[in-house]
Amino acid sequence: MKRHCLGLSLIELMIAMALGLLVSVGIAAVFMSTSNSRQVQEQLARLQEEGRFAITQIRNDLSMAGAQYCSVTGGAAHPSAAGPYLDELRAPTVYANGSHVLMSALGDVTTQWGVAYPSAPSEPYSLPSFLTMRGYDCTVSDCKPMDPSNKRNPAGFSIPAMGKSANSRVIGASVLTVRYLNSAGGWAIMPEESAIGSTLLSHADGSVTIRLHPLPGELKAIDVKDDAPLVMLADCSSAQIFAVTGMGSSGLTSTGGNFVQPQVFQNMAAPKLFSVSRDLRTVTYYLKVVNNGDGMGNTTGALVRRVNGGLSSLEGVGEEIARGVERLDFKYGVQRPDGTVRYYTAEQVDNSTRTDCPPVPLPIRGSNDRGCLWRLVSLIEIDLLMSGQNPLHSLIPDELAYSYAADGIFTPASPTADDRKVTPLQQGFPLPVLRREFTAVVAVRNANP
Repeated sequence: MKRHCLGLSLIELMIAMALGLLVSVGIAAVFMSTSNSRQVQEQLARLQEEGRFAITQIRNDLSMAGAQYCSVTGGAAHPSAAGPYLDELRAPTVYANGSHVLMSALGDVTTQWGVAYPSAPSEPYSLPSFLTMRGYDCTVSDCKPMDPSNKRNPAGFSIPAMGKSANSRVIGASVLTVRYLNSAGGWAIMPEESAIGSTLLSHADGSVTIRLHPLPGELKAIDVKDDAPLVMLADCSSAQIFAVTGMGSSGLTSTGGNFVQPQVFQNMAAPKLFSVSRDLRTVTYYLKVVNNGDGMGNTTGALVRRVNGGLSSLEGVGEEIARGVERLDFKYGVQRPDGTVRYYTAEQVDNSTRTDCPPVPLPIRGSNDRGCLWRLVSLIEIDLLMSGQNPLHSLIPDELAYSYAADGIFTPASPTADDRKVTPLQQGFPLPVLRREFTAVVAVRNANP
């Protein structure tokens, strides 16, 4: 019996293969679309998280700028032009002499006596305003009022110069340094007859001796042996900065390294003694170029928070806070006598003089109080540009567009738009990534209008 074998013809097979190919292409397209969407969502979620954390960290430090122990204002209150009564500036009085003793005790200082600022003082003076805060606005080519890096400016501090390579400072990103007293540090001063804690003795020649007997939780005397021999004695009414001998021992004595002996007032309210180089905390923010880890050699920006010059001996650090930060800009809101707030650049604030500000208790003789508006900054606007770090070549032009207020661009525009002050290409960063702007306004609680 003859059987017939049935099968597919060549035409039928080709049709089946074509249909299968179409289905496969559709499945692949759906997979690619889903994968790209997932990558976009993951990138967006990551930059949102990094951006929020970066803004929060900066806000915490900036709000403390200029803070002293207990309070920063005091004295006789007087009516302001806006109506409310304001009390006088309570800046610590500096008794230590020597042209650079104060500057050398602090981290990240770019101001020097006798340059654009006054000559070294020859008598006690109020702590200068530019030592509470100082900012630097940077473009593609330079920074104003000066470049804070030590590679371009002899008076700068040791942060990198701007560049595209890893560990350089991000091109066009601003830098800001603030200082405030770490009131949790130092040693509590107890009454002379107290059996516990540190005590203060006044001598007939006006000098003082502090006998350090740290309370639980306070640093031992030996722990500060490498600190600058400069201390601050403060209570809830006043503060004095003066030189001492015996740093690192249990007995500190005011020395001939002062213009005159510091004033020690009777019945001080909760007095404490602080190490100036350790407890008058210096915090600097800047952006550093880092490799983004994609294996393709691409880079991104990292926000760096640097404390006390990064010196571990002074409890300093230089740590990355967040990655994917490509732009960092600040605007400084100064409260005017009529109660209004006007925003200035760092250079404008730094160029202020005594005609722009209320007088300080002990002005430096011959000084025009340059940079006095730094102590009057009551609001600081922060602008951050966050990126997704890793290139996504599937992004369309509309997805690449972003706004950035510091450029004057308030609706999404191309990364290479002509109005941008700095573009990702000028910084050496890849173009095909998501970018989003983060903005916050910080109230400086220790402003002295």
